[in-house]
Amino acid sequence: MFQPLIGQKAAVELLQQAVNKDRLAPAYLFVGPNGIGKSLAAECFIELVFNKYKKSQKNINPALIKSKIKQRNHPDLFWVEPTYLHQNKLLSAKEAEEAGVKRKTPPQVRLEQIREIGNFLSRPPLEIERSIVVIEQADSMAESPANGLLKTLEEPGRATLILLAPTIDSLLPTLVSRCQRIPFYRLAEADMRQVLTVTDQAEILHHKEVLAMAQGSPGDAIACWQQLQNISPDLLKSVTHDLKNTKTALAIAKEIHQNLDNEAQLWLIDYLQHHYWLKQQKKGHNYQLVLKELEKSRKYLLGFVQPRLVWECALMTIANS
Repeated sequence: MFQPLIGQKAAVELLQQAVNKDRLAPAYLFVGPNGIGKSLAAECFIELVFNKYKKSQKNINPALIKSKIKQRNHPDLFWVEPTYLHQNKLLSAKEAEEAGVKRKTPPQVRLEQIREIGNFLSRPPLEIERSIVVIEQADSMAESPANGLLKTLEEPGRATLILLAPTIDSLLPTLVSRCQRIPFYRLAEADMRQVLTVTDQAEILHHKEVLAMAQGSPGDAIACWQQLQNISPDLLKSVTHDLKNTKTALAIAKEIHQNLDNEAQLWLIDYLQHHYWLKQQKKGHNYQLVLKELEKSRKYLLGFVQPRLVWECALMTIANS
């Protein structure tokens, strides 16, 4: 079941033992950096569970179970993704992109979605002996939905919940304490190469800068590569080499604000942090002030500070350094 998952032997062993020994936990926390296979591991684990705990061994084809899980339409599976709120409708990241919605803040797992989980679990499983709920980017929950989820974790009934998060610290301690932790780690170079080749992204392997930013995360490498294709090379050159004075800093800040959405601006912060960190390592210059300013800028962009003002402050700091 876990053949598609590369480089996560510890997680696979723990999950296989749970099923083999009939000791499924009420809740799991898949914890590790983004883009290293947590969602894929959840699919494989669900497939393993559903094939073992089928109510009828005759009527349900394992291939059909796999297909339904992949498409997120199995009656005993509820898969929650972070959403944007647009015109009183909740849209996933993909739906928001297709609808052309301008995204000013990252998506969140919202209270309405937590209530939907409660409704889903209020009925008994249909085809399998237990239901499964997956919550992607569980760290995106605010306090209110997190507290609502806590009640469900205390009494999940005939269900198992799987939370995906990058770190333990990104969740409320009360949530973490009710989950069995399954650790996921950044991939080694050989595993990175295998994943990118299998997913038809081998071209990325020739771009050392992208691989360095990804730090063992194939998902981050792919996302970084896509962002590079969407951002003007001239803009990247301007923001890394042409910051000579306050006037150019203000002009570039205006260009960033006009041409990049929030997601691209957050990626550009990562790109600049990596750029100045490398300069500090190679040339021995001290860019700590710049790096701290960029980290502050990330926090402001994730809040509700006017993006153009954030970039003006950040780029003027860089120019004056």
